[in-house]
Amino acid sequence: MLRLAVPDLVSNSYFPAAAAVELGFFKKEGLEVSLELMFPVDRSYRALRDREIDIVAGSAHSAAAAFPNYQGAKLLCSQAQGMYWFLVMHSDLGVARGDLSALRGKRIGAAPWVDLGLRGLLIEAGLDPAKNDIDIVPVPSPPTQSINFGLNAARALQDRQIDGFWANGMAAEVATLGGFGSVVLDVRRGEGPPAAFGFTFASIVVRDDLVSAEPECAGAIVRAIVGAQDAMKADPSLATRVGLALFPRSEAELIARLIERDLPYYDHRIRRETIAQMSEFLRRMSLTNADLDYDDVVAAGTSAFQKARP
Repeated sequence: MLRLAVPDLVSNSYFPAAAAVELGFFKKEGLEVSLELMFPVDRSYRALRDREIDIVAGSAHSAAAAFPNYQGAKLLCSQAQGMYWFLVMHSDLGVARGDLSALRGKRIGAAPWVDLGLRGLLIEAGLDPAKNDIDIVPVPSPPTQSINFGLNAARALQDRQIDGFWANGMAAEVATLGGFGSVVLDVRRGEGPPAAFGFTFASIVVRDDLVSAEPECAGAIVRAIVGAQDAMKADPSLATRVGLALFPRSEAELIARLIERDLPYYDHRIRRETIAQMSEFLRRMSLTNADLDYDDVVAAGTSAFQKARP
């Protein structure tokens, strides 16, 4: 049994991994995989390092939280291309789409390590958060609720505990449909500084010893993710089936439309330019002290990974 951790379950961000479990693509490859919610993402990577789990389906840059300079970790494949979080502000504030100057004096909720994407984006746009009074804060999490960050962020925005959030597409959809949130930035679809697209992506990460000791297992993991991606490209309604198994009913009814929007980014390949862009981001944010070498951080070079080569 392999244990797969996701930092946010009721979300479209890591949906290919969840779908690969629920739709049987791991089983088709001969793998038994359990899906576990483990928040925040740096906790997931520490658990991977400490051999408490075997696979992380999370943000690629966040592996640096537990694997300095990515040593000991390997990227197997991408779940989807590009930095995938949305900046959403309370609709009462009347912030225009793309108007980052309106963030001055505002409190924006973001999860640990996810917040770094927003900080880096703002700095790239010439708005240092500290100098411009932009307060990026944790999102209050009611102790009685299971931790699904995006849903908690939407609730906190609705309750005016924060002025905005930087979170996943499900949170953005809940807030906009509820009438209390307005999307200000969607980086993956061309808004904001162009460089921000490459800061991170939704990835599949394992320890490097799994790749070296069990390359066929690593290859099977990649094939399961690709199988889930291809299945949803062929029939996006499959997302509802997965959602009904894992999500509250209201969010399960939304997930297919979110996945359909994400399908153009469903590409398992990890390109050299993506790693170069992520490496520059990590260095700029003082999260690594050396440039990442593609061949050191991306699993490749065996027959099991022919599909995953750029």
